[in-house]
Amino acid sequence: MKSKPLLEHADIKAIAAAAEAEALKNNWAVTIAIVDDGGHLLHLQRLDGAAPLSAHIAPAKANTAAMGRRETKVYEDMINGGRTSFLSAPYVAGLLEGGVPIVKDGHCLGAVGVSGVKSTEDAQVARAGIAAIGL
Repeated sequence: MKSKPLLEHADIKAIAAAAEAEALKNNWAVTIAIVDDGGHLLHLQRLDGAAPLSAHIAPAKANTAAMGRRETKVYEDMINGGRTSFLSAPYVAGLLEGGVPIVKDGHCLGAVGVSGVKSTEDAQVARAGIAAIGL
């Protein structure tokens, strides 16, 4: 039987705080979602001024990144490249850049999804959060 690392509550708090700090530093009104490796929501924070819709998009991005074990930009690029049939994939809703998996020792521990600004900036906020736990 194999062992794998798991996110702990302290990790979630550290990721959330660092992601929020990155967003605030840049004056970006975003929603930040953190999920476990099964895509289950562990944290959701909608910063002041973030659009209500972002509270639905951020968890979808995080879920897709965790379940797919890759950044959601991969899916966005695939669809933009002409593979529109991927839009019919089951259980996949967050197909925009801004979902980033949390990976340690080759294991996906979960993901961070961010929505509210340009997709590259969403991903920047997600990566800043993940960096807070040394990954």
